[in-house]
Amino acid sequence: AERIRFILGEEDDSPAPPQLFTELDELLAVDGQEMEWKETARWIKFEEKVEQGGERWSKPHVATLSLHSLFELRTCIEKGSIMLDMEASSLPQVVEMIVDNQIETGLLKSELKDKVTYTLLRKHRHQTKKSNLRSLADIGKTVSSASRMFTNPDNGKFYCTFLFAYLTRLNFLFLPLSLMQLKNKFMKKLPRDAEASNVLVGEVDFLESPFIAFVRLQQAVMLGALTEVPVPTRFLFILLGPKGKAKSYHEIGRAIATLMSDEVFHDIAYKAKDRQDLIAGIDEFLDEVIVLPPGEWDPAIRIEPPKSLPSSDKRKNMYSGGENLQMNGDTPHDGGHGGGGHGDCEELQRTGRFCGGLIKDIKRKAPFFASDFYDALNIQALSAILFIYLATVTNAITFGGLLGDATENMQGVLESFLGTAVTGAIFCLFAGQPLTILSSTGPVLVFERLLFNFSRDNDFDYLEFRLWIGLWSAFQCLILVATDASFLVKYFTRFTEEGFSSLISFIFIYDAFKKMIKLADHYPINSEFKVDYITHYSCACEPLHPELDTLGFMEMFSFSLQYNTTVDWSSLTTKECLKYGGQLVGNNCEYVPDITLMSFILFFGTYTCSMALKKFKTSRYFPTTARKLISDFAIILSILIFCGIDALVGVDTPKLIVPSEFKPTSPERGWFIPPFGGNPWWVYLAAAIPALLVTILIFMDQQITAVIVNRKEHKLKKGAGYHLDLFWVAVLMIICSFMGLPWYVAATVISIAHIDSLKMETETSAPGEQPKFLGVREQRVTGFIVFILTGVSVFMAPILKFIPMPVLYGVFLYMGVASLNGVQFMDRLKLLLMPLKHQPDFIYLRHVPLRRVHLFTFLQVVCLALLWILKSTVAAIIFPVMILALVAVRKAMDYLFSQHDLSFLDDVIPEKDKKKKEDEKKKKKKK
Repeated sequence: AERIRFILGEEDDSPAPPQLFTELDELLAVDGQEMEWKETARWIKFEEKVEQGGERWSKPHVATLSLHSLFELRTCIEKGSIMLDMEASSLPQVVEMIVDNQIETGLLKSELKDKVTYTLLRKHRHQTKKSNLRSLADIGKTVSSASRMFTNPDNGKFYCTFLFAYLTRLNFLFLPLSLMQLKNKFMKKLPRDAEASNVLVGEVDFLESPFIAFVRLQQAVMLGALTEVPVPTRFLFILLGPKGKAKSYHEIGRAIATLMSDEVFHDIAYKAKDRQDLIAGIDEFLDEVIVLPPGEWDPAIRIEPPKSLPSSDKRKNMYSGGENLQMNGDTPHDGGHGGGGHGDCEELQRTGRFCGGLIKDIKRKAPFFASDFYDALNIQALSAILFIYLATVTNAITFGGLLGDATENMQGVLESFLGTAVTGAIFCLFAGQPLTILSSTGPVLVFERLLFNFSRDNDFDYLEFRLWIGLWSAFQCLILVATDASFLVKYFTRFTEEGFSSLISFIFIYDAFKKMIKLADHYPINSEFKVDYITHYSCACEPLHPELDTLGFMEMFSFSLQYNTTVDWSSLTTKECLKYGGQLVGNNCEYVPDITLMSFILFFGTYTCSMALKKFKTSRYFPTTARKLISDFAIILSILIFCGIDALVGVDTPKLIVPSEFKPTSPERGWFIPPFGGNPWWVYLAAAIPALLVTILIFMDQQITAVIVNRKEHKLKKGAGYHLDLFWVAVLMIICSFMGLPWYVAATVISIAHIDSLKMETETSAPGEQPKFLGVREQRVTGFIVFILTGVSVFMAPILKFIPMPVLYGVFLYMGVASLNGVQFMDRLKLLLMPLKHQPDFIYLRHVPLRRVHLFTFLQVVCLALLWILKSTVAAIIFPVMILALVAVRKAMDYLFSQHDLSFLDDVIPEKDKKKKEDEKKKKKKK
């Protein structure tokens, strides 16, 4: 342990050792011909074997080694030649230096030098090669001639001369890269700086004791066709032994190859200074090995690679003198907050200076401003633009329609489109967190309805009154920015965040179903319909009977219709029939066939298809690039598929309708609201009171969404900008108030969807290894283009009219469900329905009694239910204040739960990081 601590803890400025590709070649007779080195297995992270007789690679699997092979390997390293930092540029040179070293140390008889050299320089046959090139075939003939010379004593005098000529001829095999190497698609699995480790094992008849060598080259060197892929070789392990132990040699080869793919031994191999360092590395590996009893497990079973690999950091930290990381909950937390909160977040530290936080935000984000544009140069950005654009347009239309109903069209769909475009584009260009998507929210709509009714009842000019409320609210927000009030966000723990985000997600899901049920009411289904009675169903237009003509339609149209003698009533459409005073007669007039059913097919189909295609990245079909592309464009593909199905079937489902003219919804207003003249002077001052409620609403909505977007698990690298975001929301509020446009604030679900559509993963991953989440593509372009497209949607009405509304409602349902993924609250809800033996290994279940977990979940459900009830009543205006009350509820939980329990149940650290720390702590205790 002391030796490994010295090796791994050594401070140096050199970069981290590169990824290793390890290849196992065995000396075998292929097709009954001469012996040659044949590739039998390879490793990056997991083992892949050449299937027996299958001419193909096996699935990647966890390498299972016998304990005996590891002890034999340790003996090999103890007794063999260890040559570290060898300077050589070709395989013949390497082989010559190894053989000379063995002779010098007395491990090899000098008369065997030529035979060993000849054996080690035999041709290499890789699994990728289906047929040998002509040049290799020629060399094969030379090899045959050489082998005959060994068996013919009369040719001894020519031996040395021939061997030199043979090696000179053979040298071209090792220096240039073969065409098959360059074409090998396996290179995509390796990082650019990868190096190779070659393991050569085999049995020969001329050795009495094993020939063992472990070599590390000073610089990685391309050794021609030695390796399957064109990667420079850094390590060589050679084991040649007497006949009869081929299986043992094979297992030792697998053992060293598996060790070279182990991250800790890999680092030791690069840093080792002598034999003892390598032996210490093997001993460390043996300390970590877990033995399975032979009678309870079949070694022939191949273990599938795990979905997430345990980090090797815990093993390295034990030796590298890393910090003694403590679990949250081991020590009391300051201020009585469990493990939650964002107190250690630099962006939320209070400066105590006027606009100090705002200035720090600007300084933090300014260096990244240029990269915020060129980082968007990726096909993934196009997928995100199309997806978020359709979500934003649908939201703008829905909200605009509701706003028009609430304000008698003083604000409508066009104002919603224009406001969304202007505010969103400016925010994405200049805000601190451009991944946030602005939108109007439910509480804003409730406030607008109440304000309009109040203005109408008291004869106030609604838009002017609203203007002053907006100005006061913006002024109050700017005061909050100047005084660094955003530091209060650090009191929002996971309890508050998940309560808010879950509520918004449930609202999205509920609204999607509500719109579909409303559509079903508008186009009712005839549940009494029987196919056999189809002749009984009818609906016809007939003139009103004089006795039923209470509205005088007959008199009104008698002159033009000449008592209905010149009009064919049966040929009129439904609208024409009602227009001319006719009546619809028949038992099928109330129903509209197929539309509701088709709409639900489109609705659920879009949702299901989106979910399936999003997960397609991890499926078994198609190459990796195609799977990733399909996953990135999942929502767009789903929309196109079901738009196509709708067009193919031809049912008249309700379609997306956008305004086609650029003018205010109400003819009574313009695009600029005059601040004076419509209301008494005291109204301008009194507006500050309702503005306070709007300020709380804006602050809570904006900052909770910002906290969710900036979560640590999203691995954002360019920092947040809470103060800068709120500053621009306030400025945009002034613009919207003067233009009579809706007020906008961060939208939780659409922002989460935006982040999900821009997540990045490793492009190269070892076979069997799951791609690693790298972070989010942080840039300003996708949001900016989305809002510009929203603005020009007025001119795209002829195209957008082909999109069925049920398809967009399906996208809403998808966004609501997808935003609940990874939310701990949902995981804890599922635990209520699971028997103990089937519950996942969540970190909090290891430390907190299940009854306490259920109690915490129950309290969260109660809070959520109260918020839902509040949202559904007239009292929804105080909804933001009640969100603020969640912080107080969480504070009160300090008296109900221990700090230990809260540190695991209410923590913003991702689960995997927590588990990593837990495992590390156990290991330290064990040591």
